Amino acid sequence: MTNNDVLRSVRYMLDLSDSKVVEIFALASCDVPLEDVQAWLKKDDDAAYRPCPDVLMGYFLNGLIFHRRGKSEDAPAPSIERRMNNNIFLKKLRIAFALKTTDIPEILLKANFKVSQAEIGAIFRNPDHKNYRECGDQILRNFLKGLTLVQRPAPVKKA
Repeated sequence: MTNNDVLRSVRYMLDLSDSKVVEIFALASCDVPLEDVQAWLKKDDDAAYRPCPDVLMGYFLNGLIFHRRGKSEDAPAPSIERRMNNNIFLKKLRIAFALKTTDIPEILLKANFKVSQAEIGAIFRNPDHKNYRECGDQILRNFLKGLTLVQRPAPVKKA
């Protein structure tokens, strides 16, 4: 998935305004103009659309961790990756939402996508490990969909 796809999904999931997205970047000590954020949130076929760079997406995800969990002066800030991939997206989102590895298959099931705990464990391994597995777009897309269902449950209809 692209950085822009993940950014749009998280923005919708948490019902963030464009200015709140700028504030989240600022939590990670990254000043991003509102116009850039608006260009990144546009649809891919819009003339004003611009791709979000990997480094800035790393700052956003770190800012999201600080936004959701608070900033600890004792703990070092998470590293900023120069190249983003689906495994990093999943790891940073797991940290931001304080999820355990065992929570992820449950979230995926909410999006009607079944994955074993072993497959999830392989995604979180070090890339040099023999059992490492790349996270595919389908897993990340369904994870974001399931997490959105958890964060924004459908309103209960009154009878």
